[in-house]
Amino acid sequence: MKRPLVVPALALAAAASVHAQSSDAGRVPVADVRVLMAAAIDSNDGTARGILAGKDAENITRFFQATGPILIDVTTVKRYAEAGCSRLRVAFSQDGVHASEKAAPTRKAVAFGINICRDGKPPKSLS
Repeated sequence: MKRPLVVPALALAAAASVHAQSSDAGRVPVADVRVLMAAAIDSNDGTARGILAGKDAENITRFFQATGPILIDVTTVKRYAEAGCSRLRVAFSQDGVHASEKAAPTRKAVAFGINICRDGKPPKSLS
């Protein structure tokens, strides 16, 4: 059966190469990446690491017949003057992804940047 190369929007919105740590130690299971985004904004070192859990993770893993968990790494790129607001880099990665029937399973990853505040809204100013 030929599967279309449809990509679930939550975790793999675009193809990109990212180097995420493969260790699961110290990662928090989350069903919503916004939990990790808020944690990174609040943390002293500006980072948060997790594993996507729940229905979205199950569906993505099943769709790609992947063998590994979906790892999430959130890093603060810049803290804005507005309290609780930052530029974040959010990276997803997963091992053993079958991108097509002919390709060998491999690690796939995607990352994006977002300007966001702890309340989920964008900052009023980027300074």
